Amino acid sequence: QVELVESGGGSVQPGGTLRLSCAVSGYKYSSNFMGWFRQAPGKEREGVAAIYTSGGRTYYTDSVKGRFTISQDTAKRTVSLQMNSLKPEDAAIYYCAAAFLQFGGSQALDPRQYDYWGQGTQVTVSS
Repeated sequence: QVELVESGGGSVQPGGTLRLSCAVSGYKYSSNFMGWFRQAPGKEREGVAAIYTSGGRTYYTDSVKGRFTISQDTAKRTVSLQMNSLKPEDAAIYYCAAAFLQFGGSQALDPRQYDYWGQGTQVTVSS
């Protein structure tokens, strides 16, 4: 059974920094993509960042480019999301997800491509 556990959420002021981590366990073979998604109240879940685990190529939604960085530690089986210069509109529940099927990079931020999900961690950005 694949299990993903997020940590690192919290409350910060605009302009602040948070680092989310996702610990992955329970599978023998590596996923193809790992992604971070978020869902704010009343909105659909959206892809924030993703990483192709074999090659390390990363993908970001436009609104977080230059502010967020996704990274992986394959030895520790963790995926992290460094979030800098946080804005109120970044506030949401953030989810880590793993995808095992093959698909192209253009679909890396599509939540429908992901097979396993963590329970989510809350990020609040307010003054």
